[in-house]
Amino acid sequence: MPDAQARYEAITAAALEGFGAKHAVRERAIPLSRTVIRTSANAIRAVHRNELEDAKALIDTAGALVAETKEMLTDHPDLYFTGYTQDAQKEYAEACCVYAFIAGTEIPGPADIGIETASYLNGMAEAASELRRYILDSLRRDDDSRCEELMRQMDDVYNIMVVMDFPDALTSGLRRTTDQLRGVLERTRGDLTMTMRQRRLERLLAERE
Repeated sequence: MPDAQARYEAITAAALEGFGAKHAVRERAIPLSRTVIRTSANAIRAVHRNELEDAKALIDTAGALVAETKEMLTDHPDLYFTGYTQDAQKEYAEACCVYAFIAGTEIPGPADIGIETASYLNGMAEAASELRRYILDSLRRDDDSRCEELMRQMDDVYNIMVVMDFPDALTSGLRRTTDQLRGVLERTRGDLTMTMRQRRLERLLAERE
């Protein structure tokens, strides 16, 4: 009969080695994901300030970190599909889409930026919600030149989200994100409609004077 103690020691050693390697990778992946989230948030803020060159540079930096994390976790799918990694991808997708909406460039797809579809769709929906801020900031500057165009962008994104009728386990809670987008869309449409009507009335009154 084999030596049971030796067998237990071998199992223990293999487990310690495996967990040790996985822990080391995890400890590298977590700060990278945090940096992606922070860099993506800074990119979105730069877009709202119309600092598009700075925003693009930040997005490129975040994208490189996303790719580095993905490569690092190739042999650790359990770590790759954890919350912090997918949250980082979502924030990166949001930054990419906000930039595309405002800069007027082609909207990238999930394969274009190297992330998972669920993270991408959640990020895209949140990017559409970010357009509310841009629209309201534009109205405060008395600039409504792009407001209706951006409202159409919000509508287009919402129309994509509502057909994704799959369990939350597959879509990472996309249904909730879609519900939030619908609320933002309705409030923005109401605010924009009221402002546009007010301005038309003001122009009519000015023409009669």
